[in-house]
Amino acid sequence: MTPLEKVLAETRRYQHALLDFSAREHNGAVELVISIKDDRLGLHTYYAPVHARDIEHPQFAWTFQRYLYDCMHDYLVEMFLETPQNREQRP
Repeated sequence: MTPLEKVLAETRRYQHALLDFSAREHNGAVELVISIKDDRLGLHTYYAPVHARDIEHPQFAWTFQRYLYDCMHDYLVEMFLETPQNREQRP
């Protein structure tokens, strides 16, 4: 099984009400791809590298889950339209 196939197999184990999960090869590496199901919202797609050493690790399924959850958190935070911090930066 190639590294991409291994990551794709893991992504298929997860179903989410709002997000789709996939993987792709990019610049010789594997990237986790997280996208919003409703593309009418015009939100960006989130890409995160999955390191070869992590894919090869015997506990990949567990480390992938933690990485997926961390990436989901980052992606959802990036969706904020306003925060107190960006309001304070405006003139």
